[in-house]
Amino acid sequence: MKKAVILHGTQGSPEGNWFRWLEAELQNRGLEVWLPQLPHAQQPSLSEWLGYIKDNSPFELDEDTLIIGHSSGAILALLISQKGSATLGEVVCVSVFHDNALGWDANAKLFDVEFNWDSIRAHVERQIVCIHSDDDPYVPLDQAQFVANNIGAEMIVIQNQGHFNLEKSKTYHEFPVLLSLLEERRLV
Repeated sequence: MKKAVILHGTQGSPEGNWFRWLEAELQNRGLEVWLPQLPHAQQPSLSEWLGYIKDNSPFELDEDTLIIGHSSGAILALLISQKGSATLGEVVCVSVFHDNALGWDANAKLFDVEFNWDSIRAHVERQIVCIHSDDDPYVPLDQAQFVANNIGAEMIVIQNQGHFNLEKSKTYHEFPVLLSLLEERRLV
């Protein structure tokens, strides 16, 4: 059975943005889905989040697993592939970034794990896709482009969508463009 993990970001929860909607859509397509509440989301640590995923995943993360992460959850998705013992099927990063260049206090403890771009690439069997907006107020496009270039990911830029969250628009209780992209690439 195909499995999916959906990861929220800093100061997020499974109840925010489009996460529960996507969970239901993927379940309706026959996927087993895990949408965890990551610990200490107000000021997260990637090493703590990695440990949480390892200790609490209800299924094995392997080549039948799609991981979708938003913001710092997208970074976590990449690090799960880097640190995991098995190869993942696919990783989709929405609004990914690679450092705290903007100096946001909430992410002051986030980057306590180093990236190994080669290891990330080697541990994703099929596809890595990065989705970003050209006007994200939190994550400049060049941050996502840097990540995509280093991991050989497909980069999709969608205009005028901010951080793909409810702050941009109340319509982000759903994210049909993301679901369409997943379907077009046969990820679901």
